[in-house]
Amino acid sequence: MSSTTDSPLIGVLALQGAFEEHQQCLESVGCRTVQVRTPQELDGLDGIVLPGGESTAMGLIGRAATFQGKNMWESLQEFAKVKPTWGTCAGMILLAEKCVGASAVIENGQSLIGGTDIFVCRNYFGSQISSFEMATPGPPGIEPAGTYPGVFIRAPAILSAGPGVQVLGRVVATPCRQGAVVLQELERKIAAGENVVMMGVVDALERKVEGGIKYRVVTKEHNPVGEADSTTPENNAATVEEKKSEAADNDQHSIIELPGAADGTNAREVISAVRKDHVLCTAFHPELTKDYRWHQYFANMVKESTMESS
Repeated sequence: MSSTTDSPLIGVLALQGAFEEHQQCLESVGCRTVQVRTPQELDGLDGIVLPGGESTAMGLIGRAATFQGKNMWESLQEFAKVKPTWGTCAGMILLAEKCVGASAVIENGQSLIGGTDIFVCRNYFGSQISSFEMATPGPPGIEPAGTYPGVFIRAPAILSAGPGVQVLGRVVATPCRQGAVVLQELERKIAAGENVVMMGVVDALERKVEGGIKYRVVTKEHNPVGEADSTTPENNAATVEEKKSEAADNDQHSIIELPGAADGTNAREVISAVRKDHVLCTAFHPELTKDYRWHQYFANMVKESTMESS
């Protein structure tokens, strides 16, 4: 750990998940770190990381813990409005304003901190056995330039990003069977004019009268670059033009087909990393690699923020 007091002090939410791995990466790029479990431990921090893990468990714990009448989630909502905040995988889900595929065991749906205008599909890539690594765009402005080894473990995907949200990375991948059925139901709701903010698990099984079950078959042709997808209602002309300009980069990535993936050609281009002002979200796990570029990128965000506020 850096011993200099002018190094940024970054907290890592330690309710559950890969918080120690984030600490090691941040300390490798010159930051001081501290584990955060209670609202009062947010005091004095320059920024915070919400790690990968289990978003349902984090939500249950975060809603339960209170300090002076506030629980952890309410305190994090206030913190994320004014100081650099980075959510990875489960942490990204927590920072989203909209989420589909939320856990069926939570009475009122996935507990979200919110604050970032992104629409997330929880567990888009499937179960633990569907974990994989692929080349993703590296953080802008951080050397060496080039792709980054994105580690996706039971990972979410961003379906769309609202105005003012900077897209930092995209991947083309086939959703898992459950995710494909969730997206099919989402498309039906959007077509019916519903404003979907939260949507739980949708049954992906067909039960036959004579007995037996099978997975529902969902096939959707991948949209060519420049055509709007019904799961991205926020698409506009600027977004389409941005996608066209990145077409050459997207073509370099092969479609990822995973164990337990949806039937047929159901691949979609989804967003893997975004930034909105001082909030950063990544669908993958940078803390599980020895490539510290994303941690350096966030450390730079924190340093810029502290300079602006001093």
